[in-house]
Amino acid sequence: MRIFLIVIDSFGIGEMPDAEQYGDAGSDTYGHVYEQTGVRLTNLVALGLNNIQGVNGRRLANGSVLCGVEKPKGAFARLSEKTAAKDTTAGHYEIAGLIMDKPYRIYKKFPADVVADLEKETGFSFLGNEAASGTEIIQRLGEEHLRTGKPILYTSQDSVMQIAADTSVVPLEKLYEICEKARALMVGERAVGRIIARPFIHRGGKFTRTEDRKDYALEPPGKTLLDRLFEKGVKVTSVGKIKDIFCGRGIAESIHTGNNAEGISAVKKLVAEAGEGFVFVNLVDTDMLYGHRNDVQGYAAALKYFDDALPEIMRGLHGDDLLIVTADHGCDPSTPSTDHSREYVPLLIYGEKVRPIDLGTICGFDCIANFVSAAFLGGKDEAIYNKIMEGNV
Repeated sequence: MRIFLIVIDSFGIGEMPDAEQYGDAGSDTYGHVYEQTGVRLTNLVALGLNNIQGVNGRRLANGSVLCGVEKPKGAFARLSEKTAAKDTTAGHYEIAGLIMDKPYRIYKKFPADVVADLEKETGFSFLGNEAASGTEIIQRLGEEHLRTGKPILYTSQDSVMQIAADTSVVPLEKLYEICEKARALMVGERAVGRIIARPFIHRGGKFTRTEDRKDYALEPPGKTLLDRLFEKGVKVTSVGKIKDIFCGRGIAESIHTGNNAEGISAVKKLVAEAGEGFVFVNLVDTDMLYGHRNDVQGYAAALKYFDDALPEIMRGLHGDDLLIVTADHGCDPSTPSTDHSREYVPLLIYGEKVRPIDLGTICGFDCIANFVSAAFLGGKDEAIYNKIMEGNV
């Protein structure tokens, strides 16, 4: 048996009831992208995307309506997040069954004492120290960085500290060393989920990030689905930034990818191969390249690229294989904010033995961990597993 769990990063499907507390009232990543672009996600819709509670029949401001299909191919649900957060780490942890009582800190800028300690430990002074888009800040501060040799320090709407440098100014290994020292500092009350090294290059006045990004994560503060599977001998393969999020824990094999095209290519290859185990995938472009940059057209194109790849992935599934598609939070590119948004996320489950049923609205992304655990490790009393696999348990 194989289970492929694919997270379309930031693919929210409408505001959660508490969205206003997070400054996200009215956010609707999928609805607004569809409204502005008319993107047709034929294969996701066939699985049941538009049949999901709260999506089916939604009339958008331009008069268009999100309509479900008569006979969805998969089981489908709308998931709300239990963790009081809307960031990548919390979302993925919850998907893997770990609910954080106290999510990692999210900074708008780093306090003076943090910066002072970072400068003392690394021997560098820093530019920036603000919440910003990574591509925007290196364009804005790139020339000053070249003149001064100071790395660029910034954060975002995740629990992260990001440090960027041109590799001609700060060699790659030196940048990694700076980030390792930052990781040692950003723990305890200061803790952020990840320190991210962001190397870039310049040419003709343009600054471009390379694919040598490296994440330094804190280990999950409790046992996750990946740990449980690993302990029972189930092979866990990660694709994309999953290894970084979970600090490699419970993962037997990791496939690094620089973008969605590489991630989807890796999934297609894995599906075509024989074997068993759990494959955990993150497709980051929707969030990193388009959600945070308020690029609605780019977001739609990234969704369509994945949707077009689905038939090949689905054809490669064996008789008892399962495909799960979900998200970790929202990031509505149509709003003035470049922040993540507190939204419901979709759950789509497909396989030869899956009953195509409406699971309604489920509280907790951790229902995915429960389902996967039931499939691999037993405990078939798990409610969702029984509903979906009725007659095949």
